[in-house]
Amino acid sequence: MSQLTPALDAQLRTDAPIIFGAVAIDLPGYTINLLDGAGVLSFGGRTFAGQDDVFGTISEVEDLTDGTGDSAPAFSLTLLPASDAAAATLAGPGMQGAPVLVWMGAVDEASGQPIPDPHLIFAGEIDVPSLRSEEHGRSLDYEVTSVFERLFEDDESVRLSAGHHRSIFPNEAGMDYVTGVDRPVYWGVAGTQTSVQTNAAAAFGGLGGYFLDRVYQ
Repeated sequence: MSQLTPALDAQLRTDAPIIFGAVAIDLPGYTINLLDGAGVLSFGGRTFAGQDDVFGTISEVEDLTDGTGDSAPAFSLTLLPASDAAAATLAGPGMQGAPVLVWMGAVDEASGQPIPDPHLIFAGEIDVPSLRSEEHGRSLDYEVTSVFERLFEDDESVRLSAGHHRSIFPNEAGMDYVTGVDRPVYWGVAGTQTSVQTNAAAAFGGLGGYFLDRVYQ
């Protein structure tokens, strides 16, 4: 069964459909909505144009590939910034993690409007920007990874300590005075269960010790 809407599917089956690609990048404080060619199209509450007055145009979009093994789907997007200032902004570290959406659609030749509900083919975020300077201009490459990239994040740096706890919850002081925890707490694995109370558990009395045992098993 096709994932396209019936209208879009029918249009793509015609002899010479007018196909377009659209890219939206939601930067902090600014949204780039670009088409892969000249013109202006509106859908989904956004207006896409072939050129953004501030951040330039699309130069190239690498083929989207499925991820394998421990990698998520990703592709490379090349922009031609309109100025040195725009290039510096796009390459800034604050752009990393900005949401990126990519659609494929078709235009109704009679009305000049997109067939309703273009197909969203990619949802991801900016990973690594690379600025390239050439003799007659500049370009910026964005590595864009799928939102599923977050599923590959591990907890290798997680520590059962007040410092790490505050790095995640700055105003939460629940672990500041926790001492004497002599039973190992396992992260991400089942660990070894035991019914023996520790000194820390016993300090809370029988009932409190019981609950601590349930937590730390």
